[in-house]
Amino acid sequence: MLDSTDFSILDELSKNSRITMKELGNKVHLTGQAAASRVAKLEDTGVIERYTIKTNQVKLGYYIHAFMNILIRTTQHDPYISFIKTQAKYLINNYKISGEGCYLLECKFTSNEELDKFLEALNRHANYKLSIVINKMLD
Repeated sequence: MLDSTDFSILDELSKNSRITMKELGNKVHLTGQAAASRVAKLEDTGVIERYTIKTNQVKLGYYIHAFMNILIRTTQHDPYISFIKTQAKYLINNYKISGEGCYLLECKFTSNEELDKFLEALNRHANYKLSIVINKMLD
């Protein structure tokens, strides 16, 4: 069971996963060694699954951020799944969902032309409802 110190550690690591254990310990009122032990325990129990980086998609040339509610009218989802596996350079996330649709696809594109080409190919496997991100409100 996690306590408030564990949640504080997770909060600090989510802000900066490259923080030293000494700095982390100072922020959560532990020694560096105690903070490292807590982090190791969070890793061992699977609470911390991995460390990653966050990239600025616009600076990488991806100006269009889109969500697609994917609608598949048959029980055969394999053609869609096979197609999506070939489109990794556009994919951010692909969630299987309940409710209005079968999947929620989060994608990035460098241009409207690239998006249009993707949608034409996608439409051979599934219908979709498209939403374009205007601005991210929270970070």
